[in-house]
Amino acid sequence: METTIKQARVQVDRPMLAMLGVLIGAFVGMFSETSLNIALPQLIYVLNISTASAQWLVTGYMLVIGIILPFSSLLTKWFSTRQLVIFGLSDFLLDAIISALAPLLLVGRMIQGIATGIILPLMFTLAMQIFSPNKLGA
Repeated sequence: METTIKQARVQVDRPMLAMLGVLIGAFVGMFSETSLNIALPQLIYVLNISTASAQWLVTGYMLVIGIILPFSSLLTKWFSTRQLVIFGLSDFLLDAIISALAPLLLVGRMIQGIATGIILPLMFTLAMQIFSPNKLGA
């Protein structure tokens, strides 16, 4: 007996353009984590903090991403994909401004983790909703 699973497809006029914002958001989220690792020695020197304190910038960011990722599917039940993408991208930009203020750097980075934790799984969800299965590999 053969069963088929039908997923809801969303008709989008320009699917590549729809994916572009989410792809850039996911890239910037992961890029900011990687680039911070490179900047840690300079941050330790400029902010005059210990190595352990500076490592909390990376650990806190990744910890929040790890907490938010499993909840992202629950959030899609309460909010539309569009609302979550707009929230995630605007949250990331706002928290980049908060992170620019040195005393709030750790708080801004951890809140940025919320945005990245929402955007990463949405990227895959959006691709599955927009593209047909034979186009997903491309």
